[in-house]
Amino acid sequence: MFQGHSIQVLPLADGLVELRFDRTGEAINKLDARTVDEFRQATALIADAPDVRGVLVTSAKDVFIVGADITEFGRKFQQSAEAIASGVRASNDMLNRFEDLAVPSVVAINGFALGGGLELALLAPLRVMADTAQVGVPEVKLGLFPGFGGTVRLARVAGLATAIEWVASGKPARAPGALAAGVVDEVAPLAELRERALALLQRAVRGEVDWQGAQMRKRAATALSAAEAGAIAEAARAPLARTARHQPAAVTALEMMAAGATRDRAGALDLESAAFGRVAKTQAAASLVQAFLNDQALKKLYKRHARAARPVRQGAVLGAGTMGGGIAVTSALRGTPVRMKDIAQGALDLGMAEAGKQLARQLKSGRLTPGKAEAIRASIRPQLDEAGFDDVDCVIEAIVENLDVKRKVLAALEASVRADTVIASNTSSLRIDDIAQPLARPENFVGMHFFNPVPVMPLVEVIQGSQTSDAAVATAVGYALAMGKTPIVVKDGPGFVVNRILTPYVNAFVQLLADGADFEAVDRAMEAFGWPMGPAYLQDVVGMDVGAHVFDVIAAGYPQRIRPIARNAIALMVAHQRYGQKTGAGFYRYENDPAGKPRKSADPAAHALVATLQPQGRRTFSDAEIVERMMLPLLVEAAHALEEGVVATPAELDMALLLGIGFPAHAGGALKYADWLGLQHVVALSDKHAALGPAYVATPRMREMAASGERYYPL
Repeated sequence: MFQGHSIQVLPLADGLVELRFDRTGEAINKLDARTVDEFRQATALIADAPDVRGVLVTSAKDVFIVGADITEFGRKFQQSAEAIASGVRASNDMLNRFEDLAVPSVVAINGFALGGGLELALLAPLRVMADTAQVGVPEVKLGLFPGFGGTVRLARVAGLATAIEWVASGKPARAPGALAAGVVDEVAPLAELRERALALLQRAVRGEVDWQGAQMRKRAATALSAAEAGAIAEAARAPLARTARHQPAAVTALEMMAAGATRDRAGALDLESAAFGRVAKTQAAASLVQAFLNDQALKKLYKRHARAARPVRQGAVLGAGTMGGGIAVTSALRGTPVRMKDIAQGALDLGMAEAGKQLARQLKSGRLTPGKAEAIRASIRPQLDEAGFDDVDCVIEAIVENLDVKRKVLAALEASVRADTVIASNTSSLRIDDIAQPLARPENFVGMHFFNPVPVMPLVEVIQGSQTSDAAVATAVGYALAMGKTPIVVKDGPGFVVNRILTPYVNAFVQLLADGADFEAVDRAMEAFGWPMGPAYLQDVVGMDVGAHVFDVIAAGYPQRIRPIARNAIALMVAHQRYGQKTGAGFYRYENDPAGKPRKSADPAAHALVATLQPQGRRTFSDAEIVERMMLPLLVEAAHALEEGVVATPAELDMALLLGIGFPAHAGGALKYADWLGLQHVVALSDKHAALGPAYVATPRMREMAASGERYYPL
């Protein structure tokens, strides 16, 4: 009856037809512009066919529909909010035609039905879901909310409170939850899904199921009064307060859904389309969509590395303690057994305690059974010697951040492993080429910089020295992926990417304090900007002594831009042994709460110390000036790193910052943020703050891009 690139309409027995999603040459179905147009054509064909009595909607893929084609968003979102809203509303008018068919339809949800996939399923009066499938509307994770009528239909099918919860959280639901919410009518084993969906359709055709009533309820207003709908929305607002300023999609959606609850389908769709147009123009939407596309680009790079990677069947960690134990348990949790060696039994005990702590968390959450946890623990072998190291595919060194010590230990290690074993250093600031100097096989030496706490932080910087082979890089990338991490390959250099770019940011903080700023005011301004913690609090969490050492190493590598600050508050804290959380005092004071977590409080002694570095006294800076002075050197250093080829693409640099230091998600990374501000504005800020030093001076390439209207990311 109909044969498209993504949709087929096939005749079945007794006047039934099957509308099958089967995107040619792809493993999944998604709602790109072509598929939506084919759906329009298929709907028109079915509506005009006099003998059609019912429609079975299916997927030939392992998923139903995973959502919209996000690669199409960039072009669409360049339009005005009004034009976006108009286009969305027109699409909804087209989708309504399927909902308004004069015959019943049943959707068989065999796998993921997310975003537009669930929205399309909600067009039908009836849905049967495989017990292994998941449904949901995750658009909020892209700074958006459903725009194909999802907010309207979900509120009428599941109730306003449930709809708001689904839309605001973006979390998918498994079959039992979807059934309980009324989003699906039946759940069936995957093997029986088609048969059960077809049986339900036949019952609807025979008039045994009130499918017309189900459709009518979606066209009408809900039974709620305006006050009742408003109360439901208000109850859902509180958890969103912290992120609403920078990521407004969830709050906008719940307000719009409350207003739409008292309107019929047409009126509610008008509200949804107009609100979608506004949200699509926000910084959060632009940045989060770009972050999604960046993640997809990284996955393509992984595939390239995977072709040259040698699987790591047996790993090893050299140096235990908290970091070594974190790496070891992360490897073991993902199925790669690991030896953990140290020269001190106390360090091994600490490493195993860290592993035990992580396993206990997995047990408590129900992600592991006691038997599985014990098997994982047994796959970590603590040892004081190098027995078995001749059978190790990759050794990750996690010892003290001291160049001479690393050289000595790694040179000795090289004699204990196979000639093809990859040795990786978990250094955070030292150059790979410098560490590799005494090694006989530098081609097998690579950096793998994990971030603390290892089991939680997703990023691993894989550092390629000048002599590191592509095969060693590929093996490190593969091992990081096997651990569930996101590896980003970077060129060797002081601080690599993340810590290098963070260092001018920290230096800017130190300079602000020297110029009279209150560190608590700086923290408040930067947290209001979207950072998970301000720079003073960050130093306390990292450990002032550790941070200062890393800072000094990196700053020495870029003396032309990262200049020492004469009145350095971090150095002063270190001199007074105020290292932060681990000593109970830094910029703030810390005491453990009943759960054993450090609780931050103001500390007059810290303010008194900092005041000794402010000969002109305390000075008040506006939040805007604090943000400019903190963020501009970070943007400039990111541009330097990209121009020097430390990373290959803006996507890799920005993802490293998002995953490694919690760069504000709504800003999307340094280069995406520069695009949002506009490089002309960034250059103007550079000129405004030029007196603060070379870290604030835009690169010549940035000035060229500003003059020609270029961006780091295409529109």
